[in-house]
Amino acid sequence: MARILLTTTSFQDTPGPHLERLAASGHEVVCERGPLSEKRMLELAGGFDAFLCGDDAITRAVIEKSLPRLGIIAKYGIGLDKIDLAFATEKKIPVTFTPGVNHTTVAEHAFGLLLTLVKELDFHIAETRAGRWSRHTGHEIAGKTLGIVGLGRIGKEMAIRANAFGMTSVAYDTFWDDAFAAAHEVTRLERLDDLFAAADVVSLHTNLTPQTRNLVDAASLRKFRPGALLINCGRGELVDPAAVVAALQSGHLGAYGADVLEVEPPPPDHPLLRAPRCVITPHIGSRTHESVQRQAGMALENLLRFLDGKPPLAQANTF
Repeated sequence: MARILLTTTSFQDTPGPHLERLAASGHEVVCERGPLSEKRMLELAGGFDAFLCGDDAITRAVIEKSLPRLGIIAKYGIGLDKIDLAFATEKKIPVTFTPGVNHTTVAEHAFGLLLTLVKELDFHIAETRAGRWSRHTGHEIAGKTLGIVGLGRIGKEMAIRANAFGMTSVAYDTFWDDAFAAAHEVTRLERLDDLFAAADVVSLHTNLTPQTRNLVDAASLRKFRPGALLINCGRGELVDPAAVVAALQSGHLGAYGADVLEVEPPPPDHPLLRAPRCVITPHIGSRTHESVQRQAGMALENLLRFLDGKPPLAQANTF
């Protein structure tokens, strides 16, 4: 019997067969409410055979303290930037993940943020709840240009939805799917600056790497069309929050909608929480009953396969 640390809250809170299967596995499960800081992970490290984690800080120090007992890090989701993947690989600890399970719901959420911003739904909902009948004039997205940064699974879903709304899509990615782009009329732009200059809406769907950290900063925001909108359902660290706030305050950036922040949960005084024309949701882009069950099922399958001595469905590292 293995001792498993389960930290992802959507796995714990969403009913489904994943909970029944985990309970029936016979393994000891200790639940925490993540995402956990490095400090909390260090307090827990050393007493578990497996992590079934979300966006917890699994640093080199956490992995070191978890040895020799820790056998697997099973990520619920696809983002691995909170895990020291290189050190896990060095120590021959498999890191599994769940690609291909949440692209539909994240794209839907990104479009929900986009529609909220162009129709100023946040303002109108707050006003009517306060008993006022205040009305601003919004915009249509039909005929506008969507700039997609990262044409992976989620980026492709964005392009499909953009077509349905009558938008034009341009995209930037170092890896390019010619067949998909041709089928869905996505124009490839070779430089990010060209995308920023061309798009009415910029939507971020790229991985967080040292190269993409602060991808949208003061300099790149100056390349945006005046009044353009920015959507971020990737990682909070893809943008420089201070630069985004300044661009919102000046009016050069028309609005910012994000499901992610560089610190989660954020402190109450986080500048984006009070910025004008800014809508932040609490990292719920993949938190639907359908997506959680797919994600949880795959994460658990990866974990149980490893514990049974079988290869996982998806492993991020090799050794």
